[in-house]
Amino acid sequence: MLGVGYWMFLPVPHLTRDFDYSLPENLIARHPPPHREDARMMVLHRAARTIEHHGFRDFPSFVREGDLVVLNDTRVIAARVFSDDDRIELLFVEEVRDRTWKCLVKPGRKMQPGALVHVRDVPGVVKEVCPDGERIIEFRGTIDLDAAGEVPLPPYLEREVEPTDAERYQTVFARERGAIAAPTAGLHFTPEILARVPHTFVTLHVGVGTFRPVQVENLADHRMHAERYRIGPEAAARTNAAERLLAVGTTTTRVLEALGRPFSPCVGATDIFIHPPYEFRVVDGLLTNFHLPKSTLLMLVAAFAGRDFVLQAYAEAIHEQYRFYSYGDCMLIL
Repeated sequence: MLGVGYWMFLPVPHLTRDFDYSLPENLIARHPPPHREDARMMVLHRAARTIEHHGFRDFPSFVREGDLVVLNDTRVIAARVFSDDDRIELLFVEEVRDRTWKCLVKPGRKMQPGALVHVRDVPGVVKEVCPDGERIIEFRGTIDLDAAGEVPLPPYLEREVEPTDAERYQTVFARERGAIAAPTAGLHFTPEILARVPHTFVTLHVGVGTFRPVQVENLADHRMHAERYRIGPEAAARTNAAERLLAVGTTTTRVLEALGRPFSPCVGATDIFIHPPYEFRVVDGLLTNFHLPKSTLLMLVAAFAGRDFVLQAYAEAIHEQYRFYSYGDCMLIL
């Protein structure tokens, strides 16, 4: 294992391989803990470069007067659907207009322009193949995803969806339908813990970029998929008034940093890609899960706390047997 001192003298990271690490398979959390608040929570203090070990139940004790906890209230849709003949798997990414969806499909070779697919007896025609491989499919009726589909668990869980996932892969405050992946840092909250901290909600619908690895070596060449966001009047007013903003998750962070202070009520889309040496404008603290190697999420965390410190923390998390990824433990960075 490389020592902390080694990382401190590396140049500013700009290559995908700079964010790699090795994770034992047994530390991938393939199922959620028995209770949401059971997660462990590693606490990183950036100024002192110290690490503490807590449980998520301690989170409210780190929220001080003048703080505001900002969460993403997007709701995961049952976006994973199979055609009526079970030959095509579709991921309904975004409804681009009435009854017309942008979808990821497998196998792609069967879904060229003009191809026909049936979902719950509703026919759909492939109208276009997008540059990144997504299909624009026009359906001749409304698709009831709640009846036809299931929540699209991340592929790295390597298991089928189970009945409990319908609840546990949603936050307790999820309300704005539109995501194809959960804002996983929010999965730890219970109504009781949420009631103990001052908070507000923004919305960012987590999109297809969550499932796609960085495929370029130089970070300057990577382009994020745009994701839709919304910040309402109450959230704008409260974030402007707060002394310190604690963002729950990388998705919340991307909304806040894309907009910047002063916040105004708005709806839009952002493709902001946060990686070192990004200088944060508004986020003062970050609650986040442990992310995949070489992922844009890990790059954002490294930009916030410093790559050397984050990789040191990940090495300690592995040593201490923390659980990783969507259903895993979390990290609070202050």
